[in-house]
Amino acid sequence: MHRPLTAALLALALAAGAAAPARAGLFDKNPDQVAQDAVAKDLRAVTLWVDATWGFRNQGAANALSRAHQAFVGRGYDVVSVEPYIENGDLQGFFVTYQKPRG
Repeated sequence: MHRPLTAALLALALAAGAAAPARAGLFDKNPDQVAQDAVAKDLRAVTLWVDATWGFRNQGAANALSRAHQAFVGRGYDVVSVEPYIENGDLQGFFVTYQKPRG
């Protein structure tokens, strides 16, 4: 992904998180709690930060993404996008957006 696009996505996600009443969930480290809160607040969409800077990046990031997907998909949300955030050539984490289907 190009650096300007990455910066724009980060700015957009931060702005959306600051304006949303559930902004505390944006950088929460416990996807299960964020998913529970999203259901309790009847949120149609949630963007979550999944950190990849601790431990082994490949395995740690994959496990963290799997935990987030399980927490949200198990509560009726679909994965809309997974956007990596790379800084100075290093993977920092992912912005993951989930959405509840209409119906």
